[in-house]
Amino acid sequence: MGRWPHMTEIRTLTSDDWQDIRDVRLRALIDAPEAFTSTFARESAYDEAKWRALAVTGRWFGADDEGLVGVAVGVDGWSGEPTKRELVGMWVAPSHRRRGIARQLLDQVKAWAASEGATTLSLGVREGNDRALTAYLGMGMRSTGKTMPEIGQPTRVIVVMDCDVDAL
Repeated sequence: MGRWPHMTEIRTLTSDDWQDIRDVRLRALIDAPEAFTSTFARESAYDEAKWRALAVTGRWFGADDEGLVGVAVGVDGWSGEPTKRELVGMWVAPSHRRRGIARQLLDQVKAWAASEGATTLSLGVREGNDRALTAYLGMGMRSTGKTMPEIGQPTRVIVVMDCDVDAL
């Protein structure tokens, strides 16, 4: 008989999980370098103290399936608005895509944002990353019609999307 499929567990990550955070983040940067505003070269040089510090810059969620297969981070973000939170650094391993894990991660970030008193969750997607744009639209995010230049790469454009956090 075959194995029963099991649910991937979404869990909150802390600074004590810095090695898991490092490993999943570096895998994401290798797999999809065009999707992130950082690089493998930069982040692979980070030491334990830096990874522990990053772990508390926001709320990290990991998709665990006998090891981390996805990650998403909720942060206060660039807007400075008390009713807004941002999703950054979402990634799911190619082996686990199209299983609903991205939606589970997004739902956890939405729940966290709501618990922080936010009413809106925003995210940015690099212009041209149609796969991510399509996926986010399918998960209930909407285009705001706004764009912004990428920090450190002003010729690159970030498309801003958002959703209401109560729209789980």
